Amino acid sequence: MAEKKITVRKVNAKKKLALEIIGRLKQEYPDSGCTLDYNEAWKLLVSVRLAAQCTDARVNVIVPKLYEKFPDVAALAAAPAEEIEEIVKPCGLGHSKARDISACMKMLLEKYRGNVPGDFDALLELPGVGRKSANLIMGDVFGKPAIVTDTHCIRLVNRMGLVDGVREPKKVEMALWKIIPPKEGNEFCHRLVDHGRAVCTARTNPYCDKCCLNDICAKRI
Repeated sequence: MAEKKITVRKVNAKKKLALEIIGRLKQEYPDSGCTLDYNEAWKLLVSVRLAAQCTDARVNVIVPKLYEKFPDVAALAAAPAEEIEEIVKPCGLGHSKARDISACMKMLLEKYRGNVPGDFDALLELPGVGRKSANLIMGDVFGKPAIVTDTHCIRLVNRMGLVDGVREPKKVEMALWKIIPPKEGNEFCHRLVDHGRAVCTARTNPYCDKCCLNDICAKRI
């Protein structure tokens, strides 16, 4: 019983910390959003697959060339994977990404009449779509609760003390669902990306002196 009480207190403390962090990041990054360019749901599916081990900026440069040649789901589904690979190879892992994009578009066409399903489990069945991608689609396309555990999210929530030494994306996601209000999750994760790029960086020492969280961050206290 005593152990259970300690766990409840710990979760409640993290919920309180999470709300404070969410509020401060809202003030710091009021216009945060997805940094992948898209105007249709299927294009976000393509871009998020290409973004694996590649910057969003590079993906945004490459995809217009892809859509110029293959302007819709049907065209991309019919395209030889080799032709897709030729265009997307600057994003890295061109062979596997082209294969997944081809198979994903075929499945959208055959099973969903070219539409992206708005169900999380259905998204996970699409080739090349994992939990991170599915959450991004659910949040950005369908406006549903989502937590996108990308590298920025995992790094920052550990530094901030919202999770304790957890690095596996799914485990981080499950831990955050317990403390982040569902309606806040998607935008919170977008703000973590902005904060991770501007302040709480990975390749240099984080700029703690100019961080809006420096008095409550576990790394600092």
